[in-house]
Amino acid sequence: MQDSFLKIIKSTGEDTTRPGLLDTPQRAAKAFSYLTSGYEMDLDTVINNALFPSDSEEMVIVKDIELYSLCEHHLLPFIGKCHVAYIPNGSVLGLSKVARVVDMFSRRLQIQEALAQQIASTIQEVTQARGVGVIIEAKHMCMMMRGVEKQNSTMKTSSMLGQFRTDQATRTEFLTLLNHR
Repeated sequence: MQDSFLKIIKSTGEDTTRPGLLDTPQRAAKAFSYLTSGYEMDLDTVINNALFPSDSEEMVIVKDIELYSLCEHHLLPFIGKCHVAYIPNGSVLGLSKVARVVDMFSRRLQIQEALAQQIASTIQEVTQARGVGVIIEAKHMCMMMRGVEKQNSTMKTSSMLGQFRTDQATRTEFLTLLNHR
């Protein structure tokens, strides 16, 4: 990867021997490896047996989970927040594990629409919840820094499974609680 970054920098016309760029290919490769580290994450390791018995049947919401991902079309970042809700069905997931699932999928080359679906289906798979809702709000550098250059645009996507899809009251409760500060 380091050699590839060196070639990319050279192709811009830059002098790769100047002091400011000497270590850039190595640093860029290390950064890119980190930004795509989700490919190396294993779901069982991420969850780490943090599924606990619970009689609760009330909605669990984790709001404002920050996320950083790379657009698979331009390799530019999109940055935002993710809101995850689920209705337990005999067990609850450790709080930090919800955020770790978000990280596992956002640290990959992505489109936001697929990211919301991957998070929702994984939470559903792990918890066997009665329903899962995921909403992502993000700003995309590929739209802000290039192309149409719209600085204030935000993309919102959702994925609703189970009761969140079939029961309007459940969906409304989720959306109401998200907007309640």
